[in-house]
Amino acid sequence: MPTRNILVLNSGSSSIKFSIYQATETERTKLFEGALDGIGSGSAAGKFWIKSWVPEKGGQPGDATKLVDETPTVPDLATGFSLVAGALEKRSLPHPDAIGHRMVCGGPTVTENQFITPELIDEMERYTAFAPLHTPAAIYIMCEAAKLFPGVPNFVCLDSYFHRYLPEVTRHLPIPAEYSAMGVRRFGAHGISYESIVQALQPNVPARLIVAHLGNGASISAIRDGIGIDTSMGLTPTGGIISGTRTGDIDPGVLLFILRKLADTAPDTNTAADQLEKIASKKSGLLGLSQLDNDMRALRQAIGEDNAHARLAVDEFVYVLRKFIGGYIAVLGGLDMLVFTGGIGENDTATRAEVCAGLECFGLILDLERNKQRGEATISTQGSPVTIRVIPPAEDLIIVEHVCRLLQ
Repeated sequence: MPTRNILVLNSGSSSIKFSIYQATETERTKLFEGALDGIGSGSAAGKFWIKSWVPEKGGQPGDATKLVDETPTVPDLATGFSLVAGALEKRSLPHPDAIGHRMVCGGPTVTENQFITPELIDEMERYTAFAPLHTPAAIYIMCEAAKLFPGVPNFVCLDSYFHRYLPEVTRHLPIPAEYSAMGVRRFGAHGISYESIVQALQPNVPARLIVAHLGNGASISAIRDGIGIDTSMGLTPTGGIISGTRTGDIDPGVLLFILRKLADTAPDTNTAADQLEKIASKKSGLLGLSQLDNDMRALRQAIGEDNAHARLAVDEFVYVLRKFIGGYIAVLGGLDMLVFTGGIGENDTATRAEVCAGLECFGLILDLERNKQRGEATISTQGSPVTIRVIPPAEDLIIVEHVCRLLQ
């Protein structure tokens, strides 16, 4: 394979992350990375940064140089992508030879990572309801990237790809068959993150593995011999464990009650449904419980100031996560390793300690001193029957690997 520059674009509901890798036959080298956060936050300033990982003259490999550090107001996605596009063109960043896009779910007919065509875009747009906060943004950026770099091949890399082997008992939802026939089933999310953890554990992937991806979006997966057999998020990323602004699993009767209340004043059914979606996906979770914030760092600070609502939010987050871990241990028939990943999983030592407290009966024995470490680490005691690790996800690198495979 000739040397190629691979641009990775990873869009969220309010962010765009990107990186550029140089890929050869045997090596993948990160050259640049950046992120724009705070898209659509009204008059509040966002955060835009770009780092170069190319060593400067006299610098050491592994030292990053910040090229951009700004706080722009970003009212919408179009403004956000224009900032990123301008930076890619003006900062002398390498011209991409291929582009990889993260997509949560392409729908029931798009299950493989593949080359993006207009027909594929049309097909994925049919299923925006399966990831309503992410799919429209991802598709918009796919289309804009094709305009920005004409002739450069674009590829979609699906979170749902990792979960493609979910067994029928996990994948099939307890709903009438007519809706299952429409493609309504468990797709899961954060699959590229889970795939990166499995890759990081090669060649010694534990037979019985649980990975908890904890960030503003949070999920957990049971993995047997490197293959996902259950995962907390369902048709959409709203289900599962509590997230920053999402309900997680909840009695459908609660949503029906809220929907009927909204219908009293909404002009039509679609408007009421849109309002309900916003409540379930953007106003609930840690934010709804705490009545304060969806950021774990802010909630920890509030707990230190004896904020009872913040304490309740974190306690429920931890409680639900521990319940899922216990359930997945039963599904796996035991456990060899628990991995924490994602922003909270990597950095919040208190959350890790609270989650593991009481799980000693399953063989998870946390070392409190080791748990103070940040970044990649083993945080279980030396004699713990189950290994507990922290491993940062490498989603961009996994996307690069898929793009290189598809190019060949």
